[in-house]
Amino acid sequence: ILGRGVNVAKFLAECGAELTITDLKKEEQLAPSLKKLKKFTDIKYVLGRHDLADFSGKDMVIKAAGVPLDSPYIAETRKNNIPVEMDASLFAKLAGGVIVVGVTGTRGKSTVTHLIYEIIKSSGKKVFLGGNVKGLATLPLLKKVKNGDIVAMELDSWQLQGFEEAKTSPNVAVFTTFLPDHQNYYKNDMDKYFSDKANIYRWQKENDWLVAGPKVSKFIKEKGGVSGKMAVADKKNIPSGWKVKLLGEHNLQNIALAIEATRKLGVKESAIKKAVESFKGLPGRLEFVKEIKGVKYYNDTTATTPEAVMAALDSLPPHRRASKENRGKIILIGGGADKNLEYGKYAKVVKKYVKALILFRGLASNKIISALGKTKFPVEIADSMKKAMEIARANSKKGDIILLSPAAASFGVFKNEFDRGEQFNKLVRMIKN
Repeated sequence: ILGRGVNVAKFLAECGAELTITDLKKEEQLAPSLKKLKKFTDIKYVLGRHDLADFSGKDMVIKAAGVPLDSPYIAETRKNNIPVEMDASLFAKLAGGVIVVGVTGTRGKSTVTHLIYEIIKSSGKKVFLGGNVKGLATLPLLKKVKNGDIVAMELDSWQLQGFEEAKTSPNVAVFTTFLPDHQNYYKNDMDKYFSDKANIYRWQKENDWLVAGPKVSKFIKEKGGVSGKMAVADKKNIPSGWKVKLLGEHNLQNIALAIEATRKLGVKESAIKKAVESFKGLPGRLEFVKEIKGVKYYNDTTATTPEAVMAALDSLPPHRRASKENRGKIILIGGGADKNLEYGKYAKVVKKYVKALILFRGLASNKIISALGKTKFPVEIADSMKKAMEIARANSKKGDIILLSPAAASFGVFKNEFDRGEQFNKLVRMIKN
């Protein structure tokens, strides 16, 4: 759906590999991806199911990021002594002479990865994007990269499982934040979640660098430290004269991480400053969409944890430092599918800022309503973005902000978080001034 699997398949087919592609989704669900592979006539497809027989007699199995390590099909693969690989880590293993910059963390990894990419690009060095980036796969970069080139990768905890398999880590690793997330996948085991994240630095060599913020670096030291070198990046150390466009304290920390990482790559300060000052952020991350009749619309669809929403609320005016009479001007659209997260702190912050709350149906929304208890503002459930927007607009007036910031997963109502954000933006742009 996000283009990574289809691009890996396309690359392997172009290389002449005999391919079997198996997916639990059915043919009609995968139609856009299958269309892109139509010209490759010798691919075997097993769709709507997995067959154990397909996991024997192969040279390699490439696992998509969401497939659990305890999958019976992966167990069958190992039983048959077949290597299990993943897109980004297989690239890192094969691309000798390429400098890999990897970015992980619960929040901030997309912003930091893209800012690092922009900084390196502005310096004139050859750089590519890879990892957890919509529409891209990393393995096909093998056709493009040369010795000395840099690849900046966003790496989630699942992709980092592949780095553990490969016993490799990026040359420069960045660890942004560590907060509760994906606990439906990790079965409320934060140690296991951290263990996957720690593969970003676990296999580094002595001259490799790990860049982390003050809290994360302290936590890593408590967990046993690093095998390479570690640099602490603090938002307080961003040069005071630099004109930053991104909103929020959390984004200042993201900028500090990108600055420190690119310094370790030998990028000149002038190139870093130029890129930082021109960087406007990414779609779906506190993205200002439009102002219509005095109401501002922000798309923060990638805020899938309570902490991310709290950061967003604290970044938009009227923020925490505003006087009491200037608070409560935000209409918040959120909720959805549960990731086994807690909403106690979130509820307190929401009560400070919000004048109306619209929640998409789902178990996370039930937990949010329970955590909020009695409220002085309306809380309503919506089963579509269209309905959520109707309710939000009915509760808004000039000077208000309508913010999509879910604190939950998108599944059930939307295809994914990108679909959720795109629907929001489309509806906003349809509103007449």
